[in-house]
Amino acid sequence: MFDSLSEKLQATLGDVRQRGSLTEQDVDAAMREIRLALLEADVNFKVVREFTSHLKERCLEAEVVGKLNPGQQVVKIVGEELTELMGGASAGLSFSPRPPTVVLMAGLQGSGKTTATAKLARWLREEHSSSVAVAACDVYRPAAVEQLVKVGAQAGATVYEQGTDRDPVEIAKWALERAREDGKDVLIVDTSGRLHVDEELMDELVRIRDAVKPTDILLVVDAMTGQDAVNVAQSFAEAVQFDGVVMSKLDGDARGGAALSVKAVTGKPILFASTGEKLDQFERFHPDRMAQRILGMGDVMSLIEKAEREFDEADAAAMERKLRKNDFGLDDFLDQLRMVRKMGPLSSVLGMIPGLAGHQLSNMKVDERELDRIQAIVLSMTLAERRRPEIINGSRRLRIARGSGTNVQQVNRLIKQFGQMRKVMRQVGRGKMPDIGALMR
Repeated sequence: MFDSLSEKLQATLGDVRQRGSLTEQDVDAAMREIRLALLEADVNFKVVREFTSHLKERCLEAEVVGKLNPGQQVVKIVGEELTELMGGASAGLSFSPRPPTVVLMAGLQGSGKTTATAKLARWLREEHSSSVAVAACDVYRPAAVEQLVKVGAQAGATVYEQGTDRDPVEIAKWALERAREDGKDVLIVDTSGRLHVDEELMDELVRIRDAVKPTDILLVVDAMTGQDAVNVAQSFAEAVQFDGVVMSKLDGDARGGAALSVKAVTGKPILFASTGEKLDQFERFHPDRMAQRILGMGDVMSLIEKAEREFDEADAAAMERKLRKNDFGLDDFLDQLRMVRKMGPLSSVLGMIPGLAGHQLSNMKVDERELDRIQAIVLSMTLAERRRPEIINGSRRLRIARGSGTNVQQVNRLIKQFGQMRKVMRQVGRGKMPDIGALMR
């Protein structure tokens, strides 16, 4: 996400870092490049103007001009300003002291609202151990109710639906009564969308809002639509005061205009981001972490949180013992690969690792099919071969290639790469920092 903007900002700030000292002209030149990068990222023009003006003012006030090695200070200021632009401190949902908490989902047709409803239901169940129900009040879009029934069940939520022949306001009121009777912690109401903002859409939203009195109103906007998403958010803010934004399809947004503009334009924070098609690819939005990722500083906290969710503590301890004894085999490698893949696309995981900015690894496009081939190759080996790959001779390689539907060259490549990885593991086990550059050669 934000690849294009990140690349341009990192290039500009990389030039600043390389200068021994900065003149005011250097700061002006950097501001021009940052301004162009933000405009190309489809960030709102007024937001860009105010952002760069304040950024320059802060840089000059910090007296970076004339100082030796001021680059880190400039990068720090840019990071702080980006964080503030996207909302500052992380915001979250409000929970009612008397359940159920009611969350009203709004948005245009095609924004990903129904999928976001199911993702939020799953997130609440997993992160807060909440008992969640969803109300199917989108009675106009073909198959919307069927879609919510399907994805709602996958999310572990109870789905309240009455088909498409009832008034959505009546469905919402009925669903709220059911949620109370069933002792649900949260009720999420999926409302109808339109192709564009109109009076009918807003009137229906207002009537549902007044009927169920939601604790939170969340607006789902499509990050891929850039400034159109911001304009939609502004229109909703004027008609129905929502509490926060769910940014859908953020993983496909190379520019970042919507995410960088929506808070400044509407005054409402981004609460959640949808980062993939799967239901578990949904997370709280942290402006500070996103700013770090844009500037190539990684996102250690999100990486740790993902790892904690997927890695078992006992398994991690057993793996550490194997590393220390240099007893790490291809079976162990396969187990680790499976767990890492649960954390999301590998390209996304790599983007969270600090220190890879500018390294070829950070821009590596990982073909997930290649990971399937690796798994097939390992599974075509005997247990002895997985434990001791060094015994795999020519005839064994040919058998493994045939069994996995690959070729000998691919088998050779995996064995070579695993050997390199073992060397790195030995270095880590001895408390040394591995040479990533040597590993890639």
